[in-house]
Amino acid sequence: MTKKRTIFGVIVLLFFIISWFSYQKITDDTYKGMSIIPEEHKDIPLFKGLEPTEHQYIMKGNHWEEIYHFYKKELPGLGWQKDYIESALDDHEADNDGSRFMSRWRKEDFAGELWISAHYNQNEDQTEVMFDQTEILQSTTWIEDVPDSICIYQSPTAQNCTEITDKSKIEQITRFINEAMDTKEEVDSRNETMIIDFTDIKVNVFYEDEKEFFLQSEKGTKLMKPEQEFLELLIIK
Repeated sequence: MTKKRTIFGVIVLLFFIISWFSYQKITDDTYKGMSIIPEEHKDIPLFKGLEPTEHQYIMKGNHWEEIYHFYKKELPGLGWQKDYIESALDDHEADNDGSRFMSRWRKEDFAGELWISAHYNQNEDQTEVMFDQTEILQSTTWIEDVPDSICIYQSPTAQNCTEITDKSKIEQITRFINEAMDTKEEVDSRNETMIIDFTDIKVNVFYEDEKEFFLQSEKGTKLMKPEQEFLELLIIK
């Protein structure tokens, strides 16, 4: 009788060991492309219905607005401070039908920033949400002294530039450039390029619709959210 109990106990133990390793394997595959897993953090709630799939969470149907309002409301109560947030709800252009939001959050005891973004994939009829833990980006000052004038080329092939002498406009353009975040990313292709000549430094501006802007000069590369106000200062018609 004792022998049978021993054998039974060994079988049960092996079953649990195999089950545990199988669970670990499934878990590793499920979350292998994620830099952070919300389920492992008490202060990062997971919107009900989201399911993990390697590098993102998905949910059947169009729920990005619900998810946007959920995190905008819940995270501050858990100690998170909003660093940046934008959504298609802020875009009132009738031609733009984007279904997405992007946000960055900081917390005193959290290493880096928490990025949460979501969009509705119409082809798959599903909402896709990404959580990322990233390092905090820095902003290096490229332009120390605001010049009396700058010259703007509307394209890299333009032979002539438009000179701007309005001190207020130059200060605004300078502020946008200095406050843009440093990045080590390679510049992605953009449909449009302008060049701002500050005499001491030339800044290439790569932009396209709602995509983030890239700024490039001899001092490095910066990344900027798609600021319409910045473009309005630069585009001379």
